[in-house]
Formats: sequence, structure tokens, C-alpha cells
Amino acid sequence: MNNKLFVGSLPFATSEDELKEFFSVAGEVTSSKIITDKFTGRSRGFGFVEMSSEEGAQKAIEMLDGKTLGEREITVSLARPMAERA
Repeated sequence: MNNKLFVGSLPFATSEDELKEFFSVAGEVTSSKIITDKFTGRSRGFGFVEMSSEEGAQKAIEMLDGKTLGEREITVSLARPMAERA
């Protein structure tokens, strides 16, 4: 079951709550996470949203990919598993 989404080109001021609320139009959001720089704590401009179902994830991609959040056009796609690091 793949219901985790990658969200790119996020405005740096976006909060996890704002991200969750933005995606809730497509269905139930179980979690949202904005990735931050470990040294500065500043947003890196991308994050992940987990929907409650695969259908919700697909609907979110269809509805929200290319939409404007803040002043930026975001990208939404299925998240890929993290590659192993050396």
C-alpha cells in the first residue's frame, strides 16, 4: 500500500499544519512532515504527506500537483523508498 506522497517546491515558511490542511481537501491526512536542515532548522523546501488510503493519495496527486501553495507551484508525486547510503 503506497499512500505516502512527496511534496516539492514548498514555500520555506510553510508549516506542517498548513501542509496537512492543504492536503485535507483530497481526503484524510494521517501525517505531514516538512524536511529541515539539521544544522539551521530551516525548511529544505520539500516534505512528505501520508494519506489514509491509496485512493486518497491518488486523488491528492490529481488535485494538487501543480497547484499554488503560498506563492509557489508545488509538485506532488508518490514517495519513493529512501535509497541506502554508503
